[in-house]
Amino acid sequence: LPPLLKAYRMQDKARAVGFDWEERSQVWDKVAEELGEFKAELDQTLADTKDAEARKRAEGEFGDLLFSIVNAGRLYDLNPDTALEMTCAKFRRRFTYLEEHTIRQGQALTDMTLAQMDKIWDEAKELEKEGKL
Repeated sequence: LPPLLKAYRMQDKARAVGFDWEERSQVWDKVAEELGEFKAELDQTLADTKDAEARKRAEGEFGDLLFSIVNAGRLYDLNPDTALEMTCAKFRRRFTYLEEHTIRQGQALTDMTLAQMDKIWDEAKELEKEGKL
């Protein structure tokens, strides 16, 4: 199974035997804890980018964060694979709009500032809301 679905199913199996949160809102404390641990480990890893062991620890903390977010989604009956696929499709639509817009304007993305790209990105979001993208 893809890792997102594997995490979802493992958590669902644990839930089936009672190993789960009493209230689904409790998961947010775990997500916040994992985010804090990831950020702390990442800060340490960035200080020494050549330390393979530090990078491995940061990757492990990132995995813990993802696992906790998958758990949150499960508790709210949201499929992580479906959710991520929807976000990837949305990103693809918006980024394609950004690329096509700049081509029509005779610009290259590499010559634009982030603020300029963000403005076009926001246009894409608006068009999406209106059902035009």
